[in-house]
Amino acid sequence: MNFDWTDMTASMHKVGMSLVSLLAASVLATQPADAAGIKRIDSGSTEIFVAFDGLVEGASTFTLAGPDRIAIDVRGGQAGRGGRASGIVKAVRQGQFDPQTARIVFDLKQPAIVTGGQFSADGKSLRLKLKPVSGVAGTGVRKNFLPPAQFRAEPPKNTYSVKVPLGRPKDSVKLPKISGPDDPERPLVVIDAGHGGHDPGAISPHGNQREKDVTLAIAKAIRDRLVDSGRVRVALTRETDKFLVLEERYGIARRLGADLFISLHADAAGNEEASGATVYTLSEVASDREASKLAARENKSNIINGVNLGGANREVSSILIDLTQRETMNVSADFAKLLHREGRRKMPFRNNPHRFASFVVLKAPDTPSVLFEAGYLTNRNDAAFLSSLDGRARVADGVATAIETHFARKLAQR
Repeated sequence: MNFDWTDMTASMHKVGMSLVSLLAASVLATQPADAAGIKRIDSGSTEIFVAFDGLVEGASTFTLAGPDRIAIDVRGGQAGRGGRASGIVKAVRQGQFDPQTARIVFDLKQPAIVTGGQFSADGKSLRLKLKPVSGVAGTGVRKNFLPPAQFRAEPPKNTYSVKVPLGRPKDSVKLPKISGPDDPERPLVVIDAGHGGHDPGAISPHGNQREKDVTLAIAKAIRDRLVDSGRVRVALTRETDKFLVLEERYGIARRLGADLFISLHADAAGNEEASGATVYTLSEVASDREASKLAARENKSNIINGVNLGGANREVSSILIDLTQRETMNVSADFAKLLHREGRRKMPFRNNPHRFASFVVLKAPDTPSVLFEAGYLTNRNDAAFLSSLDGRARVADGVATAIETHFARKLAQR
């Protein structure tokens, strides 16, 4: 799949089908001959205009945060090239989301929502009204627009797609055992203890605690707490002091069919006063400089003596981030908020506890994932808390309660 970018000077839980299949389908499937092409896009601060060279079935819009974007899915459409960005729209992209749907993504300078819109009388253009807002509003909620009935393309009666694995998780690592109820219908959470083996992670100046040991102890405490309650199944990516490359960590979760993936860390900070827990979810653009630096540092875990042991491909990773199914991203963000709500009763959190960054370990396209920084080993109090039996028990109880509440909500929504 290719995306066309334009800038200001130019005139760009589990889901039913994984993104890798959707991407593969968009690359390999033959585009229907009667799909209407997108021939023109104009965007600004108050309006988006899209013109087609034929009839389409309809369109839907939704907003995304972190970074701020508006997306349009055009059913019965074929992606074209380019588009004009101006006003609060800083870039426009187009791509074929699946054989029957073209997706247009508008990168924004500030949050905005679609307040309304309609197709033209002949069904060959769509005009949408934009409204800048001060904060995130309506994220993930679709607005649907249909052309006049007499100028609406009929959906194809026969479609097909070809699926191939893209970024297939490595299978050289033996899958871990699953603890908890012997019931495959129970939700499964995979907990990843960060670092390990030759990679110690952060080392505390207040007792020489190593991050790899602290995270493993916390991971085991969370597992034991979840097993005791018997509500969910749980697996650890590692139960010993061994090294895993980043792709193997989330690859284990995908191979097990996990419903949730949590990567545990205990970071170091230049300021010894920095303390408290933080929850990160995936974004190609970091929410702040600190998040960006942390992601860059953690993502180097694969590199040994200048050799990258992982298989990350920057172009594919960028596509995965941008086209990751909306539901997976939203579930991850919802769980991050829930983890803060439940966890703060048991442990200290930082101000602005939910942040965004491009962590490799969070790039499973079909598994809701968070990276949980339980605290800072460079802070005397955090190091003591995370290394104590009582501290680990409190962290485990907060995380486990959030996990159980998360899946209880999912069950209630069925």
